[in-house]
Amino acid sequence: MKNYDVVALGELLIDFTENGMSAQGNPLMEANPGGAPCNVLAMLTRLGKKTAFIGKVGDDLWGKALKKAVEEVGIDTRSLLTDKEVRTTLAFVHTAEDGDRDFSFYRNPGADMSLCAEEVDESLIADARIFHFGSLSMTHSGVREATVRALRYARSHDCLVSFDPNLREPLWSSLDEAKQQIAFGLSRCDILKISDNEIRWFTGEYDFDKGIDQLQKNYHIPLILLSMGKDGSRAYYRDIKAEAKPFLQENTIETTGAGDTFCACALNYILDHGLDGLTEQDLTELLTFANAAASLITTRKGALRVMPTRKEVEALIAERTNG
Repeated sequence: MKNYDVVALGELLIDFTENGMSAQGNPLMEANPGGAPCNVLAMLTRLGKKTAFIGKVGDDLWGKALKKAVEEVGIDTRSLLTDKEVRTTLAFVHTAEDGDRDFSFYRNPGADMSLCAEEVDESLIADARIFHFGSLSMTHSGVREATVRALRYARSHDCLVSFDPNLREPLWSSLDEAKQQIAFGLSRCDILKISDNEIRWFTGEYDFDKGIDQLQKNYHIPLILLSMGKDGSRAYYRDIKAEAKPFLQENTIETTGAGDTFCACALNYILDHGLDGLTEQDLTELLTFANAAASLITTRKGALRVMPTRKEVEALIAERTNG
């Protein structure tokens, strides 16, 4: 028996999101706690799972605010460290009319990059059922070594490994390096969550089925989850493919956290049902719940603090199904 359902390693940062205009006509920015791995944990915690985070913030106003926010939503922070020399990473999120986003990062350096291998707590990973990570902890050598060590611990302690590439082009020295490091992540995971634009970029295939087939042949990933935004999502498990329609919202504000919410719901399903013997019906059920939850987060500013409840997700599914 393990005491944690999911332990994640990666970035914890402030997402500054647009929130109207001042009386002087200047854009107002709201400081939302963010970072994909912690967003995933926040949704899992909302669904009743026990989670913990491994990462680093600065010894500054934003670092203190982030630690408080993560603790408030119920994520264990015993491995959230503080760097007294490097400031907390900041991201400015620019939202388009359709809710899509563009990012400007202040991370040269940022505290999340300063996590080193010696600071990774093996006992915490050993006590987890799933270890989750993304590619932002692989952009620079120090934190990359920490990620590799964490993966080694996860494998030696029989954790399932979940990976979300979460490509952010401005944070890489080159896209060739990004592709190399993401390939490493693909080679180490049991569960992959990947977006439509990422699969096209990585494989060069515009036919999603062909792109997924390439990943399956090269990396032998048991479960691949493809998020396609307004086109819904797909799951690929061995020789089974399942698909679920999106839950489109008229009042979408932004898409921040939608992919993380989707990923969390998928992991929650695997925690409840296991990774062996999944059927097409199981995968469709997984995708439907994940799509509904992801759609709800698009109606809210930020992500980490405002994750939907199971009751809200089930109500949306019932409304759309019965309607």
